[in-house]
Amino acid sequence: MNEVKVGIVGATGYTAIEVARLLQSHPSAKLVAATSRADEGKPLAEIHPSLAGRCDVQIETFDALAIAEQCDVVMCCLPHGASAETVRELANAGTRVIDFSADFRLSSVKVYEKWYGVTHPWPEKIGQVVYGMPEFFADKIRDAKIVANPGCYPTSAIMPLSPLIKAGLIETSDIIIDSKSGVSGAGRSAKVATLYCETNESISAYGVGTHRHGPEIDDLVKRISGTAVSTIFTPHLTPMDRGILSTIYVRPRNADGKNKLASAEDCFACWQACYDESQFVTPVEHLPATKHVSGTNYVQMAVRPSGDRLVLICAIDNLAKGASGAAIQNMNVMFGLDESTGLK
Repeated sequence: MNEVKVGIVGATGYTAIEVARLLQSHPSAKLVAATSRADEGKPLAEIHPSLAGRCDVQIETFDALAIAEQCDVVMCCLPHGASAETVRELANAGTRVIDFSADFRLSSVKVYEKWYGVTHPWPEKIGQVVYGMPEFFADKIRDAKIVANPGCYPTSAIMPLSPLIKAGLIETSDIIIDSKSGVSGAGRSAKVATLYCETNESISAYGVGTHRHGPEIDDLVKRISGTAVSTIFTPHLTPMDRGILSTIYVRPRNADGKNKLASAEDCFACWQACYDESQFVTPVEHLPATKHVSGTNYVQMAVRPSGDRLVLICAIDNLAKGASGAAIQNMNVMFGLDESTGLK
């Protein structure tokens, strides 16, 4: 097929630069357009110096028709609440869109508006947009006009939980998700909580009981497994640039109808069967660490017994499989390329 022409809307953030970086080595896709309200006319490499000598794209003002004429697909890297209207303009202009915000991830308008505190500008699309996780939704992604790119924390919980819930190996309640993320997950805008002196040599919980990724995890595990779950999700900020490590505490269920609870070995075998054809999700015997997947689109998962619980551990790169790498993977599926193109 012809080279896929890609645009980025909201081109100044960390996810945008990661998309641009990945596209520099993609053999079948090219970045041709980038927009930002504040930096019109500047070279993208001026905003992201790591692209100097590798990218000659100039930042332009957003115009849906103009962008659609240039691009086969647009990566929309705008914030939650601000993205939906832009996605609608782009879709109506005739280009395909991968949306990095949460504006189309959830199944319910009511749940979205409760957790994000805004009235959705395109409510009829809620529940109609495919979730961008090819491991479960590749057939729908292939023909999609709009793809909702997954959240980073949710990816690290959905991947290990969904197959085990679907197989009936673990209880659907009393699921505790303890996640730790690098500071890039908070975005590039200046905030007191993410200043060097606030984050260096410190780890802190935030959004306890109120984080917006909690309902996304519950929603997607239900969509994939067909079973509702109840989770407690607590995120933490850690003094590293990138990466997510999620430690998930679950209770095993009766696995065989003979009063035998599911074992760690049962869970590992379930993962192996589920992800046998996946190019990126890897059940491992060792304990995963963020260093093991940094800068890659890979997911490493392990399981250990602990008293009357099982402990699931999942490591991803929040900017790769948790955002931009997933978007490239989705783009590959949308345009008939191998999922791993440009990602290995």
